[in-house]
Amino acid sequence: MESLDLKRDRCAKGRCAGLICSALVVILAIVVFLFIYIIFPNKETFAPRKGSYDYVIVGAGTAGCVLANRLSEDPLSSILLIEAGDSVHDDKLMQIPLAVMFANTSKYDWKFITVPQKNSFLGSRDKRGTLSSGRVLGGSGSINYMHHIRGSRHDFDAWEKEGATGWSYKDVLPYFIKSEDVQIPELKGSPYRGVGGLLTVSSGTATAMADVYRRGYGELGYSKVDCNGESQIGFCHGQETTRNGERLSTAKAFLEPVADRPNLHVSNNTYITKILVDKNKAVGVEFIRDQTTYRMMARKEVILSAGGIKSPQILMMSGIGPQAHLQSKGINVVKDLPVGQNLENHVMVPISFKDNSSSAYNCSEFDDHLRQYIANKSGPFSKTHLEAGAFLADKDNLPPFTQIIFHSLNSFPFFLKAFPKIFEENKETEDTMKQSCSEAMNNTGNSFMSFVVLLHPKSRGTIQLQSSDPLDSPLIDPNYLDHPDDLKALLKGINHVLKLAETKAFKTIGASPLDPYQEHLPACQELPYPSEEYWVCRIKNYTQTMFHPTSTCKMGASDDPKAVVDPQLRVKGIENLRVVDASVMRSAPSGTTNAPTIMIAEKAADMIRGKDTVKHIRKVTDKLFV
Repeated sequence: MESLDLKRDRCAKGRCAGLICSALVVILAIVVFLFIYIIFPNKETFAPRKGSYDYVIVGAGTAGCVLANRLSEDPLSSILLIEAGDSVHDDKLMQIPLAVMFANTSKYDWKFITVPQKNSFLGSRDKRGTLSSGRVLGGSGSINYMHHIRGSRHDFDAWEKEGATGWSYKDVLPYFIKSEDVQIPELKGSPYRGVGGLLTVSSGTATAMADVYRRGYGELGYSKVDCNGESQIGFCHGQETTRNGERLSTAKAFLEPVADRPNLHVSNNTYITKILVDKNKAVGVEFIRDQTTYRMMARKEVILSAGGIKSPQILMMSGIGPQAHLQSKGINVVKDLPVGQNLENHVMVPISFKDNSSSAYNCSEFDDHLRQYIANKSGPFSKTHLEAGAFLADKDNLPPFTQIIFHSLNSFPFFLKAFPKIFEENKETEDTMKQSCSEAMNNTGNSFMSFVVLLHPKSRGTIQLQSSDPLDSPLIDPNYLDHPDDLKALLKGINHVLKLAETKAFKTIGASPLDPYQEHLPACQELPYPSEEYWVCRIKNYTQTMFHPTSTCKMGASDDPKAVVDPQLRVKGIENLRVVDASVMRSAPSGTTNAPTIMIAEKAADMIRGKDTVKHIRKVTDKLFV
């Protein structure tokens, strides 16, 4: 313990000079935290009762928890909520916003791996990439980065124009507002924001870097906006789903407050094998729990909310999907639909910057900040440090083509700790990354990170079955960067970030761009940096993603050959079966998927119950569209 304490002391004095110190500090923090933190008692999981329920919800993720809350408001309706994973309730580490990097590839993650890619992940193991997805109550909202972005109004207007009637921005805005309890003072009076809802939205501002980003964008002519308000285009400070310094998933915001309702049962660690369909009507589900197979009937509806990867897999295992593909796996075809097609996902490019001001969070005063968080849930540990960003568009009447995100955290330990594990980098790259980042930590000192995000990829991928065994993982082919316009959009975003480096605001703190990959990329070493050829090579070899799979059960008009569900989210040709999650999105939204998934679930609950719970909100928001 003496040598470990010695390294802690060095870190607290700001002399942490390498990976070993960083790793030991993190390990020590976890151990100390788990020993002295008050652990809440376990919450029992209801075992499913015999017989049937009115509604069986498959997946207690972001959407499923919202649906369980809203549908169980009717005391005459019985609801069974089924989740393959467990609860994160007692894992205090997972509640700390700053500890978010430990969530991906944890036991709460499905840990999906893609098939080998042709135009991306060329520098990763076997040309494959990871696709993180929550296997836990709250789903991906229990392991994500808590960044709260609704999307562009143009996204939803496009959905309606393409046949998703009732999903325009005017239609969905009241549901965004219904869920929300914004705790950012300057936004509380906005007619676009909600106060008093179940989902707390807090300020993401954590360091003095937020003002550096704002001033830099001001020099480039961008105004500060609320990226969840009237216009998304411009610079905005971060907003995150935290409450009292802790992560706030829909499991915590929507499910926990109603867990004692007698008409709502939750079954964890329960693996769905298929939906039971009789004469083109969903009548129940089959699942495995404690190594035993059960069947549970649904008197009214089965609602599939398993997410952009699992929902199409479950439908296909149930005989609902592309006929030829199902037949090739020996599965009886119930309904021929384009399930698993049209997969979209956001991809991104990280660019690091020097920070001579040491404003971005690093390991100095780590112990003091840990004690501060344990005492009152405040300080640097209470923030994700995704504290600012911007949305860029070619025209005001178009959705943004890219999002720039700033992570005010010393980037090199992050690269070393998280990226090789999360992004399936090969051993050669991992070793050279360690060398590059260690040198940068010793020579450069502090740093921060930016991400260039491709918001609207034109490339489309697929989800297919590996076999007829429901326990096998699906075959995921995101087909990243297949369309040449995707590469062009990323290059445009990279050039924008490099222009930021020339602003006075960035130069004041010595924020010249760095590239931890630059010196140790076997595939790109001979290319001049920072030429377009270099960046093309870098993007194709070291693609990274936002883990936002959408559109694999996309909604559309009855005559849309690419649609799986109608605008009421009912599976075409199958009675009493709906899909309610990110898989029904017509296309990926401009930003993260958590907020729009909550909106979809809120709106779906009203559809299912035949109610209009946002009538009072609509009276206000309708005036915004006059």
